[in-house]
Amino acid sequence: MTLEEALCTQAKLVARLEPRLGPRVGYKVGLTHPALQQRFGATAPVRGVLLEKMLLPDGATVPVAYGARPVVEADLLVRVGSEEVNAARTPGEALAALKEVIPFIELADLAMAEGAALNAALVTAVNVGARLGVLGPPLPVARLDPVVLETMEVVVEDGTGRVLARTPGSAVLGQPLNALLWLVQELRRRGEQLQPGDLVSLGAFSAPLTPAPGASIRVRYRGLPGEPQVTVTFR
Repeated sequence: MTLEEALCTQAKLVARLEPRLGPRVGYKVGLTHPALQQRFGATAPVRGVLLEKMLLPDGATVPVAYGARPVVEADLLVRVGSEEVNAARTPGEALAALKEVIPFIELADLAMAEGAALNAALVTAVNVGARLGVLGPPLPVARLDPVVLETMEVVVEDGTGRVLARTPGSAVLGQPLNALLWLVQELRRRGEQLQPGDLVSLGAFSAPLTPAPGASIRVRYRGLPGEPQVTVTFR
């Protein structure tokens, strides 16, 4: 499968999902870590689509089997504030065109059978595993600096406070806003662009976790103002 065929497949899949999950509200950027790109034979990130009903409020409780192969990832969302984001060339310019930065736990679905040989095209075809996600309290960008997003520490904890993962913001393409800049360029190549209000998932900061019944996952963003956090529980 070529990447063009994969994007065609993705579009058809999303069209089938929209009647149940609502309209597109943004994008997901995946394969944002060099190790993942190498694993899937990719030379760049990939992108998927976020639909309205995929996004849940902070503290949501979801079924542990919400997908075929559910995995939990610490992530980060941004909300576009201005069309000027489409002309951004640097993290600073990108941040200036945003409205909010939002803590985000992605509840992805690997979709394929365990052991299946995956590559960037197949990951793209299944909409980069976009299934559900939980949003924390938004942070206005006026309180942020691009360097803070790069140097923050993303901490994943279970319901008892035990640390499951601890990762710097730079784990996503060296600087999380680089994922947004990549998406802007990718959309431009296809005659598309981001619109005010669009949400963008910037990518996973830590290795995926498998959810368990009764478990809770909390993600803290140390270094961001107020040390925001977001939580999800599984039933």
